[in-house]
Amino acid sequence: MTTSNEKLQRQLDGLNPVPLREVPVSAATIREQVTGAILAGGRSSRMGRNKALLDVAGLPLIERTYRTMAELFAEVIVVTNTPRDYVFLPCPLVGDVYPNVGSIAGVHSALQHSTNETIFVVPCDMPFLEPRLIRQLCAQNGDWDALVPVSARGVEPLHALYRRRCLPQLETRLLSGRKQLLGFLRSVEARYVDVDASLSASAEPLFCNLNTPQDYAAHVPAGLVMS
Repeated sequence: MTTSNEKLQRQLDGLNPVPLREVPVSAATIREQVTGAILAGGRSSRMGRNKALLDVAGLPLIERTYRTMAELFAEVIVVTNTPRDYVFLPCPLVGDVYPNVGSIAGVHSALQHSTNETIFVVPCDMPFLEPRLIRQLCAQNGDWDALVPVSARGVEPLHALYRRRCLPQLETRLLSGRKQLLGFLRSVEARYVDVDASLSASAEPLFCNLNTPQDYAAHVPAGLVMS
């Protein structure tokens, strides 16, 4: 039987993550040159209801996510196939070009609809977003197609940067039915950064997802999500 550590090691084989470098950050430049993309296309089957609308400190979870992203980026878009659920958000709501094939289609749609060459992608169910970490990721230079953090949980492709030049490879994989985002990342020039090495504490909690009622009960009432 494969252990979680063995699965993690297999996921990381050959990726060679480097420490996240602390570099000077121009918040204004990042704000204008990177688009924030929130993926809200999942079915929330394990939660049993739309997790994007879970109440967290008096707000729908996706609205908290939007507010964080709007502080960082002038352009924020939500990728969803149920736009009627999110009409209260003051930003563009765009659908998948290839619906019902998972998060890889959300990244594809976000790149197609962004007015910037670079997007920063997050899911709708990640309540612990840390603006400082996001800015540091956005400030990394280099000739990469995607810049992806690695934490104690493994590769974090849904808290990552993607450039528009990824679109041909995304299109090819979607047309051939290959839906795995990690597989796609191995087909492009992806740079992996070890965020645990750059922070004073483990970055793992920052990447927590609320996928199940147990996740919601464990994190929200415990006061881990603050208003």
